[in-house]
Amino acid sequence: MTNTAETPANEDDDWEREPDPSDSLRTFGAMVQALREHAGLSRAEFAEIVRFSKHTVESVERGRRMPDEAYVERGEGATGNTGALREGAKHLTRRDPGLAAWFRQWARLEKKATILCTYECRLVPGLLQSRGYARTAFENRLPPLSDSNVEAQLTARLERQRIIREHPNTEFSFIVEEHVIRRCLGGNDVAREQLDLLLELAALRNVSIQIMPINTEVHAGLDGPISVLELPDGKRLAYSEGQENGRLIAGPKDVVVLHQRYATLRSQALNPLDSVGLVNRIRGAL
Repeated sequence: MTNTAETPANEDDDWEREPDPSDSLRTFGAMVQALREHAGLSRAEFAEIVRFSKHTVESVERGRRMPDEAYVERGEGATGNTGALREGAKHLTRRDPGLAAWFRQWARLEKKATILCTYECRLVPGLLQSRGYARTAFENRLPPLSDSNVEAQLTARLERQRIIREHPNTEFSFIVEEHVIRRCLGGNDVAREQLDLLLELAALRNVSIQIMPINTEVHAGLDGPISVLELPDGKRLAYSEGQENGRLIAGPKDVVVLHQRYATLRSQALNPLDSVGLVNRIRGAL
């Protein structure tokens, strides 16, 4: 995730932490730092040579950021072209290969939340996706994912979904656009499987699923998807995701706005009972 704070000393502030580095990232970062210092370069000087910010250089050296190809190539030139960085970069892995780097922090927070709310206008929310739907979504990624990456992401998503059944005291609220559940992503068989799962989950006492009808004349979510949650201590946070990036939102003013928007969306969408009726009708037409 982006814009995260340094790891605090207080364990209660775990939501502020950057994702834990994998062993390979930590080892690579230590190697970069050693080669940089051997070349007599400060982080600022190295940053200028590789054309990345000083913060990025520090994040790579601390094992908190996956370096891209340009960073590795320019770093090689800055440290004597030993080939060590190129070779080391071939073996880099993240701790959670199935979760996007920018999403890991929010996934951790989901497990702690007492209230978790999600509005989606693009696809069925990840926590509600069937196996077939999730696989199809990953197989539609561009550039294409490798087979092993698809499997890793599918495994991570199905594992993440366990919180709905394992946290019966957490309130899960979902609002999904009608066009999303009408789209037959992956074909009719996948669509039927997905709609059946929505109906199954909607029957759980801790889950509320609402559909935003296509013919609505008012809409509080025109700026895009919204994810908000509340932690046991009452702290409220939000998350925003776009193309190849995501951002944890902790500023009180911004968080209040997004919580207000979600509350308004709940009043504008079909109520849970009518939403289940609509899902049943769409399911029956397939």
